[in-house]
Amino acid sequence: MKSAGALAGCKVVDLSRVLGGPYCTQILADHGAEVTKIEPPSGDETRGWGPPFLGDTASYFIGVNRNKRGMAVDLSQAAGQELVRTLLADADVLVENFKPGTLEKWGLDYETLSAAFPRLVHCRISGFGADGPLGGLPGYDACAQAMCGLMSVNGDADGEATRVGLPVVDMVTGLNAAVGILLALNEREKSGLGQFVDMTLFDCAISLLHPHAANFFYSGKTPQRSGNAHPNIAPYETFETQTGAIFLAVGNNTQFAGLLRVLSAEHLGADPRFVTNAERLKHRDALREALGALLASEDAAVLADKLLRHGVPAAPVLTVPDILSHPHTLHRNMVMHEGDYHAVASPIKLSRTPASLRRLPPKLGEHNEG
Repeated sequence: MKSAGALAGCKVVDLSRVLGGPYCTQILADHGAEVTKIEPPSGDETRGWGPPFLGDTASYFIGVNRNKRGMAVDLSQAAGQELVRTLLADADVLVENFKPGTLEKWGLDYETLSAAFPRLVHCRISGFGADGPLGGLPGYDACAQAMCGLMSVNGDADGEATRVGLPVVDMVTGLNAAVGILLALNEREKSGLGQFVDMTLFDCAISLLHPHAANFFYSGKTPQRSGNAHPNIAPYETFETQTGAIFLAVGNNTQFAGLLRVLSAEHLGADPRFVTNAERLKHRDALREALGALLASEDAAVLADKLLRHGVPAAPVLTVPDILSHPHTLHRNMVMHEGDYHAVASPIKLSRTPASLRRLPPKLGEHNEG
């Protein structure tokens, strides 16, 4: 028997499109919230962001819209606006990512809605917020990565600033939005009042700058790209083996000693250049050369497993197909299948009220009639 979920009884009206908002509402829906996704008559644009497609719907849309009812509504029309107000009459949460000013034009802004529905938690996801020097301007993941410093510290030391290979800003904004909504719902238990949750890609991108922002605050030096190497720890980067790359994440002296024992290279631990992390950072190139020679004949997966079992953080560099079929991925139930539907499952594991699949991603306007 499927759990009703930790958020059973929570009603969410989702006016968001693309990624940040839908990712947020899928988190809520996975855990039992009753989410009604409102799309324009043309549909969420990500329905067309393929190939690949399942039928006429792109995998991009399918990946972040399960467990939702779907309606197609023209919010620019009075009838559409009235339908939203009807849905909000018994809703707990509204999530939207319209450009600031759009819902105000339709009488669906926070000030208007909170007067009519004082318990409503209204979450807006936007690029920059409604005010300030960039207020009201549109925001996009890759642009946020560029503007907010993420690209400047991502890539090879002698290469160009590089976008992270997934929409990390959109997704962390969606995750923070879900956290913000749950905080507001918790506070409502005391006050009886909803509130406005103001989430921006700009703020969330800046929040990801650890340790680079902290390093800058206390050194005054502009952080630089270092490829896969960590700016504060060594060895903490990829090395080539006979069968592919391995990532070593050796964060302390005990782990470094463990690495040397597994590699039968204890003599390196006596080298004054490698005794402490500070010295290893000063002599990173020499350390990399010494470890590279030792690792060249190893099998990445076998060695990583051996290191982990000796308390040394390490991992083979796997592909997406590799990890989706990995035995531990399957053991953790991180991939779900139902008929033609395949997806990454919720990573939030609750013992009594786990996430579950109750609805497949909706067809456009699937629930317009009841």
